[in-house]
Amino acid sequence: MEFFVTIAAVIAGIVAFVAGVVQIVDFWQKRQENRRLKPRPVSQSASQLRSPRLHPLQAQLPRQDWGEAIAAPTFYGRNTELEQLCSWIVNDYCCLVVILGIGGVGKTTLSIKLGQQIQDQFEVVIWRSLREAPPLNILLPEVLRAIVNDPDFQPREERNAQIAELLDYLNQVRCLLILDNGESIMRGSQQAGEFRDGYEGYGELFRRVGGTSHKSCLVLTSRENPKEIAEATRDNPLVRCLPLVGLTVAAAEELFHDRHLRGTDEQQRSLIAFYQGNPLALKIVSTTIQDLFDGDIAQFLASNPGVFGDVRDLLEQQCDRLSELERSVMVWLAVHREPVTVVALQAWVGARSNLLEALQSLVRRSLIERTATQFTLQPVIMEYFTEQLIQQASTELIAGTTIDCAAQQSVLHRYPLIQAIAQDYVRDAQERLILDPVVRRLLKQWGNSKTAIGQLKQNLTALQRSPQFASYAAGNLLNLLRYLQADLTGIDCSNLAIWQAYLQGTILQRTNFTNANLTHCVFNEAFDRIRVVDFSPDGTLLAGGDKRGNILLWRLADYQHIATFSGQDDVIAIAFSPNGQLLASGSNDRTVRLWDIRSGQCLKTLMHTREVTSVAFSPDGDCLAIGDNDFMVRLWQVETGQCIRILQAHTFVEAVAFSVDGKILASGAGKTIQFWQVETGQLLKTWDGHNNVTSIAFSPDNQMLTSAGSGDKTVKLWDVKTGECLKVMQGHHDWVLSVAFSPDGELLASGSSDKTVKLWQVKTGQCLETLRGHRHWVNSVAFHPSGETIASGCEGEEIKLWSVQTRQCLKTLTGYQSSVTSVVISPDDQLLIASYGDARVRLWSIHTGQCLSILQGHTDWVFRVAISPDGQTIASGSRDKTIRLWNTATGECFKILRGHTTGVVSLAFSLDGQWLASGDTDAHTVKLWDLKTGECLKTFEGHITWVDTLVFSPDGQTLAIGLDQCIMLWDVNSEQSPKKLDRQRNWVSDVTFSPDGQLLVSCTDYDIQVWDAKTGQLLKTISEVNTAWGSAVVFSANGQTLISSSVDGTIRCWSIDAGECIKVWQDDSSVDTIALSSSDRILVSGSHDGTIKIWDAEAGECLRTLRADRPYEGMNITGATRLTTAQKQALKALGAIEE
Repeated sequence: MEFFVTIAAVIAGIVAFVAGVVQIVDFWQKRQENRRLKPRPVSQSASQLRSPRLHPLQAQLPRQDWGEAIAAPTFYGRNTELEQLCSWIVNDYCCLVVILGIGGVGKTTLSIKLGQQIQDQFEVVIWRSLREAPPLNILLPEVLRAIVNDPDFQPREERNAQIAELLDYLNQVRCLLILDNGESIMRGSQQAGEFRDGYEGYGELFRRVGGTSHKSCLVLTSRENPKEIAEATRDNPLVRCLPLVGLTVAAAEELFHDRHLRGTDEQQRSLIAFYQGNPLALKIVSTTIQDLFDGDIAQFLASNPGVFGDVRDLLEQQCDRLSELERSVMVWLAVHREPVTVVALQAWVGARSNLLEALQSLVRRSLIERTATQFTLQPVIMEYFTEQLIQQASTELIAGTTIDCAAQQSVLHRYPLIQAIAQDYVRDAQERLILDPVVRRLLKQWGNSKTAIGQLKQNLTALQRSPQFASYAAGNLLNLLRYLQADLTGIDCSNLAIWQAYLQGTILQRTNFTNANLTHCVFNEAFDRIRVVDFSPDGTLLAGGDKRGNILLWRLADYQHIATFSGQDDVIAIAFSPNGQLLASGSNDRTVRLWDIRSGQCLKTLMHTREVTSVAFSPDGDCLAIGDNDFMVRLWQVETGQCIRILQAHTFVEAVAFSVDGKILASGAGKTIQFWQVETGQLLKTWDGHNNVTSIAFSPDNQMLTSAGSGDKTVKLWDVKTGECLKVMQGHHDWVLSVAFSPDGELLASGSSDKTVKLWQVKTGQCLETLRGHRHWVNSVAFHPSGETIASGCEGEEIKLWSVQTRQCLKTLTGYQSSVTSVVISPDDQLLIASYGDARVRLWSIHTGQCLSILQGHTDWVFRVAISPDGQTIASGSRDKTIRLWNTATGECFKILRGHTTGVVSLAFSLDGQWLASGDTDAHTVKLWDLKTGECLKTFEGHITWVDTLVFSPDGQTLAIGLDQCIMLWDVNSEQSPKKLDRQRNWVSDVTFSPDGQLLVSCTDYDIQVWDAKTGQLLKTISEVNTAWGSAVVFSANGQTLISSSVDGTIRCWSIDAGECIKVWQDDSSVDTIALSSSDRILVSGSHDGTIKIWDAEAGECLRTLRADRPYEGMNITGATRLTTAQKQALKALGAIEE
């Protein structure tokens, strides 16, 4: 028996030996492979490192991107750890290293020191903090763009594809990627090594980085080791883990010396051992020893300080010694999560005379960190106070103590869980790291969201019944309800103090805010699609002009909406006077108005003959230059309102700009830029070089001019003296609509219909950053006079403010789009179907005006609706790139047609109901669909612009498509090229066939053109039919008359034979769409203000006006305080009432 035992032991030893040899061989194979991939000398250019399957690297290597890495404080010891890490990474070519240790042990500082020490060994160094728990789909694209050094780089969409893409680049260049605060993405209190819900992708990232051969290294710091890394360290020698323990005695004694502590060697060692050498703990306790024991370690040890578990125990002890004000400061810093100034803290905790003293005390205690002007918390301390806030808030909510007046000192009364008016990225982090954990605890306690919502509403009602005092409690409850997606319709919030409630995007119909204190609450604004933005010269105001004809002013100090100037239609251009006292606004209604900023009065109205496209004040403020669609630039004297000079251009003038000295005026028109002498009006020179100039600007030193081109998608930089094109900046994927110089002339910002803002370096022409986040095309960009902020206005009802330094979105101002985008009448004349900018389709009864049903499912604007000839199917096309088919009777969506890559803006059923044609925006395609199968039968390509309108001929053989300055006629049954009708002056807004199919009528800016549908011959042009752009045209059932609409609010009936107007209807707003009943007795018009009018077509009488419920319909704000007049006006415009 002993023999067999011995044999078994020998065999086991041999097996272990062989396994060890295999592991060693595998290690050396991987090491040799990594040596083979050893980085080339850093002097090599990026072009030498390109892989043909990868996006080319955009800049010379090496480079570093340290993100939010702090300047490393005084560094004690850690030489051994640094040497070990350097050896692993530089000599052994480890691909994944984790630095593990408890909070406060110095992981962050070590990671920064490590990166600084070995950065010369890498071509790219990237440091990122995971403190705010960024989702992987946010982090990976940011890291990839940093590696490629191209802000326009678009990573693949799918997570695993992005990881694969990262691995490709980690193999292409030697990159050191450091991710700090890994514990933020871990479950924490759950099983060790597990990721938080939604963060499991990080595990896949670590697994693949550690298990794939490449020449880079990822360093992670964390308080716990992800299981994927823990498993890899057992069998992969290129994955290492460094447990970080406390400081050595020598390093800790150096710290004591710097902090002027006294004690024997034995006493110092006792203190070090007592706190296990934790640097943060030693710093904190050093302050205590100085403050209470005059720096004497012996006295402190004699006081029996207790048993040390970890730094959290020490923090608890320290918190017991904090004053009420000091504790309040700590919680506020944890809530805000970003460095803040003393002024901000004073506003939050109250302007107390001893605040500075409290801050100095906290700095001495090493509890807060101070920069030159701001204060913040170390991650471990921030996490401690955040968890305390979450725990206390959850306990109070569950116990129902929120309503207790004696609980005014409770955290829900004293602190906001989120700050509604904080910068966007701060509020996002607060929702993710404070509000969400509170909600999770409530759901765990109460079981489901329905019960949680009910309990929170009960708390709100009880709070309302209790004696009132100003606090954050009601605002916190509303924020929690919003986060749970509760229905807040009809909720009673009267007489409550509601602070810091973020209610933007929340439906609040029939909500009662009577006598409520709405301090720092955020609601939707009432503005429409933003056409233009500008800053006041002193930097205190932001102005925006919108599609509805409003100019809105915001105070930048607190983003409060303080004024709205109304009276125009579709404000295209605005400009502040140099002294900031006047604002000029140019509109599609052919007027320019001069507004007094202080009073809001319109001082002058300047009339033009066509739509105004651009305005600019001369540097001295005496002259106003105005460009319009009448091929002219007019110069007006501001004081008198007299036109002093007319400059004749050769096409539509899109942009005007004065030189810095005011002697030269530049204008952009068509493919050229023209320069005029202001004093004489003489044309000095003309530059060619763009396909449709949309925006121009002089550099602050007057040496250069920048221009944007919509057709060629470029930004160009010109030498003003020589006319030489110095640089062509490419990278936008669609029209460039706006450009602006920074005040120092070193940067350019450009906005594009590709939904991005780009930041360019003037000196090199390099794109420094692509700012993403807009939902639709960016019409306008402007630099703040300080150069620190960029404003961008979007067609999607939003304005964003961006930090030039961090490139983060600071604030988003969101409007509301309620425009009626299209209307159709059912074949039986009983139903009216309308599409809206709020992503819905509504069915109305023509006879009663009642809204019968709302079709929901689209996620963005619904541009167009159409109804099948039998009336049983409704089709809707949306900016979300889909077409939905609905059952008219039930409202059920029974099919979704996908295939368009951009928004669907036009739809038409064939008269036999078998086909549906659809046209899109940026892809410029038309698709033909089989309605039975949902299959795309054919795609018509080759159009150069949006396919804004299309229609089938009555015989179903021809598809007419309206484009920019032409009509295309496609034979749907053949592959032949289309017939082109190109005698249009401008954009074709609508086309329609006569009932017999003999005529085709098109509507453009001011004209209606009648064509022979078979030959394509232009038969008649009815000119000057509108005072503004034509929007739609329909035939009567008998084909004898034609009805057209315009954005000037007029609807006209025309005799086809005579070409004369025989009837006019006047709407109150811009008319964007019309429909005529089959009996010709009912006319329906849809307007930009969200109303639908039903007209008696014979009498010209408006029978009724329909309006869908707005987001704040019936919301009562009677007696509500802390709202500006402009804010109240905005709420009322969205349906609120004030009795």
